[in-house]
Amino acid sequence: MQKYWIAFSSIEELGSNFIQRLYHHFGDIESAYCANDLSEVDGLSKKAAEKFFKMRDKIDPDKVLQDVLNRGIKFLTYDDEKYPYMLKNISDPPSVLYYKGDLFSCNLDKTLAVVGSRKATSYAKDALAKVMNGFAGTDICIVSGLASGIDTTAHKCAIDNNLKTIGVIASGFDFVYPTANKELYEKIENGSGAVVSEYFPTFEPLPFRFPQRNRIVSGLSFGTLVAEASLKSGALITANLTLDQGRELLCIPGLITNPNTEGIYKLIKNGATLVTCADDVLEALGWEVQVQQQVLFDLPDLSDDEKLIYEALEIEEKGVDELQAFTKLSIDNLLMYLTTMELKGIIKQVDGDRYRIGL
Repeated sequence: MQKYWIAFSSIEELGSNFIQRLYHHFGDIESAYCANDLSEVDGLSKKAAEKFFKMRDKIDPDKVLQDVLNRGIKFLTYDDEKYPYMLKNISDPPSVLYYKGDLFSCNLDKTLAVVGSRKATSYAKDALAKVMNGFAGTDICIVSGLASGIDTTAHKCAIDNNLKTIGVIASGFDFVYPTANKELYEKIENGSGAVVSEYFPTFEPLPFRFPQRNRIVSGLSFGTLVAEASLKSGALITANLTLDQGRELLCIPGLITNPNTEGIYKLIKNGATLVTCADDVLEALGWEVQVQQQVLFDLPDLSDDEKLIYEALEIEEKGVDELQAFTKLSIDNLLMYLTTMELKGIIKQVDGDRYRIGL
C-alpha cells in the first residue's frame, strides 16, 4: 500500500488536496490510485481527472518506492498510525511525510514552531537565544524551516541547549537549501532530531513551495513563536496559518524603528501573546517542564575591572570611548580586558568597536 502513496507523491503536478480527496472517497490508497472512473469524486473536475490518468501512466509505483528507499529516506504516510496527530488535524495535511534523522526522538507533545525574518537583526537573534536558553535541557522540541536568519538561529539554539529540533524543508532531499546550512542539516539528522519534507526527493526548492511548507511548520506545533516579521513576510504567513489551525501565537517584541517588527506589533495588537522569557511561552501553552537555569559564566571569577566593563554593558551595547569614560581604565588595559572577555564568551563585538553582553 505504501508504494501508492509514494507514487501519488511523485507526481509533481498533484497537490496534497487532490490525493486526500481521492483517498477519502475510495477509502484506501490503492483503490484511489488504480481507479479508472473519478466522476463521482466530489469537487473534482473532469480535466483534473484526465490529467491525473495521463501522468499516472508514466509512473511505476514499485520503482518510485525503491528510489526513496535507495536514498536512505524514511517516510510516514497519512494512514500510518504514527503520523503526527497535530499535523493530521490541519485542513491540508501532507499525504506523505519524508524524513531523515530520528523523528520519534522528538517529543511531538511539546512542539514549538519558531519563525522570523531571513534578514534578522542581531537584536532579534539575541532575544530569541535568551528565550530559548530558558528551555535548556527540557523535552521541548523546536520546529522551524531551516532557512537563513531566525530559522537557523532557532535550530542552532535548540542544539546548543540540548533540545530536539525538527527542520521542515521546501524541497525534496536531493537538495540542500540554503547550501550554507548543509552542516546544520547533518547535525539535525545525526542526533539532534529530524529534517522533514512533504516533497518527493527530486522536487526542487521552487518559490511557491516555501509558503506551502509553512503550514507544516505550524501544523506540527502547539504554538508558533515569531521573532521578527515585516508586514509582507513568510513569517506573517505562518502566523496567520497558526491562527487558522487554532494554535497559540506568540511574539517577541522588537525595536519599533525596525521595519521587520511592524508585523510583530500588528500581531500583538490583535491578541498574540507577548514573550520576553521562556516562562511566557510555558504559561501560554500550559506546559510544565523542569527548566534548567543555564549559567554562561561565573561573575565572581571576573576581576574588578572586568566587572566594571560587564556592568557598563548590562543595559545596552557601548563603544570603546563610552566604556573608557564609564570605567576610567587606560585604553591599553580596556582593550586587553575586552579581548579577554570576548574570548571567554562574556561579551561580543558588534558594529566595529562596539560591544554587548554575550549570550
